[in-house]
Amino acid sequence: MTTKIHPRALVRASGGSRYAAAVVVDALGTGLLRPFLLLYGVTVLGLSAPVTGIAMTAGIVVGLGCVPVVGRWLDGGARSTVVAASMLVRVVGVALLLAAPPGHAGPFAAAALFLGIGNQAWPVAHAALVATVAHGRERDAALAGGRALRNAGLGVGALLATACLAGGTTAVRAMAAATGLAYLAAAALAWSVRLRARPVDVAVTADGPAPRMRALLTANVVYAFCLNVPEIAVPLVLVTQLHASPVWAAAVFVANTVLVVTLQVPITVLLSRFPRRTVLVLGGVVLTASYLAFLAASSLSDGWGAPAVAAVSVVCTIGEIGYAGSATALVTALAPAHVLGRALARFQLSTGFGLAVSPAVITALATRGPATLWGGLAAATLLSASAVAAEKERDR
Repeated sequence: MTTKIHPRALVRASGGSRYAAAVVVDALGTGLLRPFLLLYGVTVLGLSAPVTGIAMTAGIVVGLGCVPVVGRWLDGGARSTVVAASMLVRVVGVALLLAAPPGHAGPFAAAALFLGIGNQAWPVAHAALVATVAHGRERDAALAGGRALRNAGLGVGALLATACLAGGTTAVRAMAAATGLAYLAAAALAWSVRLRARPVDVAVTADGPAPRMRALLTANVVYAFCLNVPEIAVPLVLVTQLHASPVWAAAVFVANTVLVVTLQVPITVLLSRFPRRTVLVLGGVVLTASYLAFLAASSLSDGWGAPAVAAVSVVCTIGEIGYAGSATALVTALAPAHVLGRALARFQLSTGFGLAVSPAVITALATRGPATLWGGLAAATLLSASAVAAEKERDR
């Protein structure tokens, strides 16, 4: 039977109304700045695009390096404190950004570093907090609800930021300041929840969660590529290969956001009748099918290719929803309580690595043609899904 969860129960399972508000406010701030951080470095500070991009990449990489520390902090029992800290560290990043003088890359790199640390720490801390408040399938729905809320906030924030860009550098700086205030407000809301977990003093042994989840963590690197398909692969194919209007790429991105916001919770609840691992494997199969369908769509004649790619992107989004709704939930179900933070940290490392390398991999594959791009993604994703399925008995 499919679990039915009342909206109020979902909010409670997600950490309560104040915490849900913190998630939305934090997402609004991130939506305001994250897509336009590169533009801030180029237009406001006068840095070159390569220097700005390197600084942003370094921030992401160093941020990932701090994730294991966050995992150990969580295993000590901290929950809302870690979430609030992930927001406050981004306040520092925004302050450094606003204080950065034009033409100086160092302060911008420092700002990107603090923003990167906060962006990488937040998913780990959020998942641990939800796993402490809720259990079982209610926890899965709460994690899905948090993702839907965050995507809604990101979308609205990005729309507001787009409107701000018309106001020039002054508006961009104001947008950055608004981001800092949003992070500060979100941190205060998260801190007010005052949630801690009771730490369990159990030694981590060699047969702990890391060996049991090795296939899952490795496969997750490839699965995470799907999160960049609407932002990178689809626009690349539409504009450079099909020579379609950029409006099509924008439409695909908006549709992806709307579908995730509206369908993440219902689909996660609907699929709760099946084991989490089965849902994760099924998500991989759907993603594989969508990649092959992208290959077929990109070969259509002029006038039909762009609409076909847009239609297939809906299937890809359904696969993404299945993956996102089951992967973190599976990690929280597999990990013993005393190493939940470290298990989630490892999972975030694999996700972050996949997101970090996917732009370079996708663009490199695309230069070799649609068959290499979509065929390569399909083969790698199907292999990853098979690896996850193969470890089913070992995890029982």
